[in-house]
Amino acid sequence: MALVAPTPASAEMVLPAGFTAKVYVSGEGFDGTRAATGIPSSSTLAFDPTGILYLARNGRRYQGGEVEDIWPIYRVPLGGGRLGKAAEARFLYGPPLPNPQVGAVRGAHELLVTTYDRDRSLGVLYRIVDGRAEMVAGGTPAPGGTPLLKQPEGVALDPAGNLYVADRAQNAVVQLDPAGRLLNPQWLSLTRPRLIVNHGERFWISSDGDAEAPWQRGTGEIWSVGPEGRHLALRGPIAYGMSASPAGHLVVADRQNARLVAVGGDGTSTEFASFTDGDAPRAVIFAPDTEATRRAGIAGDLFVIVIRRGTFTLNEIVRVSGPFDTFVRSRLPAPR
Repeated sequence: MALVAPTPASAEMVLPAGFTAKVYVSGEGFDGTRAATGIPSSSTLAFDPTGILYLARNGRRYQGGEVEDIWPIYRVPLGGGRLGKAAEARFLYGPPLPNPQVGAVRGAHELLVTTYDRDRSLGVLYRIVDGRAEMVAGGTPAPGGTPLLKQPEGVALDPAGNLYVADRAQNAVVQLDPAGRLLNPQWLSLTRPRLIVNHGERFWISSDGDAEAPWQRGTGEIWSVGPEGRHLALRGPIAYGMSASPAGHLVVADRQNARLVAVGGDGTSTEFASFTDGDAPRAVIFAPDTEATRRAGIAGDLFVIVIRRGTFTLNEIVRVSGPFDTFVRSRLPAPR
């Protein structure tokens, strides 16, 4: 599975002047032929400080079915590349897990992943280090006890190392200490929370609102929680992906409207990018600003999982380079 240099993205992504887009990760053979390019359907991303990119192959968290999905996590080295079905194992990381979602990276290489057992309505938060998975929180409770996690989704950390898990089934964000012990089962209550990201003491949490699944139409909400309290940052789009830039600006993947939206501190928003010809964004993540990512030239760049021409089973990861924070400052108030 040889790595290749990133290739220019197609014209289906429309960006402001001063920005460029290139395909960072693609693949071949995952549709059973070499006719279609792309990697298997994925909707979560995380970077570690060295620039390694992690993504989880999609499970079936939001759909019923007789077969429980066990899916892998991929680890892509700095520089991106092209995955081939024949050599897929070279990019696999850790054991396959039920309906995994990449949450966040703690420290240097500790990958936090949530999983969900649909039949038992039980969730687990795992840490994966050097390819070995260890449970941090959740799982089967003691006889007569209540599950700590039922359908954990996104994960974030505060500066003290405490963990925050969006639990869709419990309509709450659960707060845990760094070791995974419960601090507050209702740190924040909202309907169907799914994504949570933070920048310092600022958290943004997305709610799918009245949508049973994130790809369905509905009225979503994004809440901001910080030192001044909690307020509604944006109502309308269902966020399929969210990430905070190095300066603390939020970008949201609005899959239903095929666009990326930048959100301001006072609830205002502006379109940053749009997609045509059936393309649409899924997950988004900014590369961290570290010595390794600066040396590689990707620090602060935005990475987007893109559905190509409506074919949701195959995706590509596109790298967007340009002065994102300058763009947002010129159009929106500063983050509060």
